[in-house]
Amino acid sequence: MRQPVYHHVEASFSPEGLKVELIKGLENPEAFISPKFLYDNLGSHLFTAITHLPEYYPTKTEKQITQQYQAEIARALGENACLIDLGAGNCQKAESLFDALKPSSYVAVDFSIEYLRDILPKLQSKFPTIEMMGVGMDFSSFLSLPGAVAQTRRNFFYPGSSIGNFSQSEAAHLLRQIQSNALGGGLLLGVDLMKEDSVLLKAYDDPLKLTAAFNLNILRVVNPLIDANFDVQDFRHTITINHALQRVELYLEAVRDVNVAWTGGSRKFKAGELIHTENSHKYSLSSIQALLSSSGFERFQTWSDPKNYFALIYAQ
Repeated sequence: MRQPVYHHVEASFSPEGLKVELIKGLENPEAFISPKFLYDNLGSHLFTAITHLPEYYPTKTEKQITQQYQAEIARALGENACLIDLGAGNCQKAESLFDALKPSSYVAVDFSIEYLRDILPKLQSKFPTIEMMGVGMDFSSFLSLPGAVAQTRRNFFYPGSSIGNFSQSEAAHLLRQIQSNALGGGLLLGVDLMKEDSVLLKAYDDPLKLTAAFNLNILRVVNPLIDANFDVQDFRHTITINHALQRVELYLEAVRDVNVAWTGGSRKFKAGELIHTENSHKYSLSSIQALLSSSGFERFQTWSDPKNYFALIYAQ
């Protein structure tokens, strides 16, 4: 039976580089930790649980759009391309497209190669004719696909509005790299659209506190990387809706004065002081198309839900 193959792009996971990045963020006057550190094995499982919450609209709305317009999406993307799933997670979103797209190969890219090793063998057994590859890579800085990825027409898939985690310049940098690697294919992009505060607050601070657990887990990820002594009990999850910048901001707030030490340094976090962990930018259809155009894409097909909560865009 065919088995998935795995590649770990070591250059994107330089241990020293990750340490420098983390310490620089923690020493910043406004402390921050990159959201990519949210997605270790446990973090990936927690996020999968979040997507099942009734309050978390992006996943279910995106699924509804995909199901309703699957035939149109399939015609736009075409069959037999290499499907490259960025931030693949549990791979279920890509799997829902397999029957329609009939990809010649499937490349799941995720920050956690360990999570992919759990997921891909089961997926491969369900679709034995599709060549499958798991790639552990931090593509937030650069997209460097292994040479083993098929040199054929490629359709990139970046669902869930993960593009919203990037600033405008960072998003444009990633999109330009995707465009140059598509080899005649394109990008199917999930985009969250701006909406009323009440919906956003419930989605990013759910009553079951799964999002809080997901956010707090980042401290457990950081500890072994820089030999830090963060205690999750010293912080709580909090969010802000930044209307000026059209985004939801996630933070960890110190619940008491606490001293945190790490290799070569330390910092006192006063009660109420924040560590910024994630932005989730929201777009309008015009603003996301402008971003895609500036990144080298020329043609677009768009599908949305009746409430205009979310959109899927195929860009070439």
